[in-house]
Amino acid sequence: MEKPNYIANLKFDLPAGLVIFLIAVPLCLGIALASGAPLFSGMIAGIVGGLVIGFLSNSHTSVSGPAAGLTAVVLVAIQQLGSFETFLLAVVLAGVFQLILGFARAGTIANFFPTNVIKGMLTAIGIIIILKQIPHALGYDSDTEGDEAFLQSDGGNTFSAIWNSITEFIHPGATLVALISIGILLLWEKPAIKKLSGPIPGALVAVIASILLNELFKTVGGSWVITPTHLVNMPVADSLSGFFNQFSLPDFSQWNNPKVLTVALTICAVASIETLLCIEAVDKIDPQKRTSNPNKELFAQGVGNMVSGLIGGLPVTSVIVRSSANVNAGARTKMAAIVHGLLIFVCVLFIPNILNLIPLAALAAVLILTGYKLAKISIFKEMWTNGKYQWWPFIITVVAVVFTDLLTGVGIGLAASIFAILRGNMKNAYFFHRKEYHEGDVIYIKLSQEVSFLNKGSIKLTLDHLPENSKVVIDATDTAYIDFDVQEIIQDFLRVNAPAKNIQFKLRGFQEKYNYWVADFVHVEPPGPPVKTAPKEPNNTLSTTTLN
Repeated sequence: MEKPNYIANLKFDLPAGLVIFLIAVPLCLGIALASGAPLFSGMIAGIVGGLVIGFLSNSHTSVSGPAAGLTAVVLVAIQQLGSFETFLLAVVLAGVFQLILGFARAGTIANFFPTNVIKGMLTAIGIIIILKQIPHALGYDSDTEGDEAFLQSDGGNTFSAIWNSITEFIHPGATLVALISIGILLLWEKPAIKKLSGPIPGALVAVIASILLNELFKTVGGSWVITPTHLVNMPVADSLSGFFNQFSLPDFSQWNNPKVLTVALTICAVASIETLLCIEAVDKIDPQKRTSNPNKELFAQGVGNMVSGLIGGLPVTSVIVRSSANVNAGARTKMAAIVHGLLIFVCVLFIPNILNLIPLAALAAVLILTGYKLAKISIFKEMWTNGKYQWWPFIITVVAVVFTDLLTGVGIGLAASIFAILRGNMKNAYFFHRKEYHEGDVIYIKLSQEVSFLNKGSIKLTLDHLPENSKVVIDATDTAYIDFDVQEIIQDFLRVNAPAKNIQFKLRGFQEKYNYWVADFVHVEPPGPPVKTAPKEPNNTLSTTTLN
């Protein structure tokens, strides 16, 4: 693949990096807060995700940072290990384990995620973003930014938070900021405005407008003022030494603590799976349709987690919210992720007070439009037209992710997809009804290129329902592989069912591949006209035709 021209693409990547930076800051802080960790640890993870993983990653558009999917793991782990410094050692070890997985080429597991589940996950994340940001857009910030789980830490859930924000608390200033921000973002989508604005992203304009609007509210006073509880809340150091004192070192004296090893393995498993899911998903929405090497991504994530743990940061993964926003912002290369990490570092060091003026409602508006682009009605229509075996795993994944969390929902979606595969193989579209066939018919069964154990049910059902006194051709000419279990079913049919039902048969393409057992049978050429080749059906394990 041709190496991207990073300099030529800066005009796209700089604005995209700025948009991701604006989104990442409250998410990093919110995830740290929900994890029971120091707020600055979330910012460290965001910086490492941008600078370290962004530099090493093979992905062009994914963005890494602290992940909402790990908040529960981190919260429990810190409590179990007794100190944040001991937890940092577990993060470092998790990075080591990810390095090992990368060298062992374990990233190929990403190839087994079905497209319908990945699209379901993306759509569900879009819906979650919209639902979770509605309260923030109305000035109701009871739930921390970055929480994607249906059941919230405050005892409520996604829908109760929306209900409470509407019935009990609508902040007029925050709501106006959100509406104006959405208007600016929609206006910035117009070709004429894009041409005039050049590389200036609409998100930046919306954020600046929201800060100025809140300053205007302050001059007037009253209930329209957006208070600090509804603004970005970044830690502010009083000096340069105070800034660096916010970094922490792991407690290496706990290297022989078995609990540390358990936590490290848990972080490695969850972070690796979430990363593989994310890069598979973001590759599908990449306008240039580029693909990422999952093994190299695991290596990059491993290095990132080692660095993050060594300097006091939360564990990092590739994150779908930031990655999808990156694509929607027009990023062309991984330079956008690097720019976002650099901006976090510079702003945390030099201008944290200015960042703390940004209303969360303005950032909620940016995320709501990002969520809409992930969950458009057209995606549902596309999956519906692809047929029920694509639709049902897709919609089950969507519902499961929305009502649980990312990993649980994807697990349920994978189970649904596997069930659909089994169901599709068991429910043969060419089921034999005896009344449809007449004596003297030649029944032609053509096996597909790959016949796995998943196809046992379909083939057994077909063979069991062959009518008596029929003539059967089983053709494996184009078949490269037949699972041993399927071979046994065919052998049993030839040895027992065929003689019992007086079925004459001929095997084609078996002698060259399976002569060690085919030679045991006597082949009878079915009488009648030459057998024509049945049309190939790539989505079926076998196709059957009746030739009179």
